Amino acid sequence: MQTTGRIEYRGMGPGAWAFVADTGETYELRNAPSELCQEGLKVKLKGEVRGDIMTFAMIGPVFEVQSFEVIEN
Repeated sequence: MQTTGRIEYRGMGPGAWAFVADTGETYELRNAPSELCQEGLKVKLKGEVRGDIMTFAMIGPVFEVQSFEVIEN
């Protein structure tokens, strides 16, 4: 799956990095490189939505990041 959107930090539970797609869908990021974890960063992500993983934050489906491209800081 490939999609564009913005990175957000969500303070629920222990805290988690989220990706809010331009379509409005929110995903919890998994295996996100540290360069990606920046509040407000506009990016294009490539990866897989994992239906077999549950998390403490429970902010949306888990998106396992395979690669990313920064569109705007």
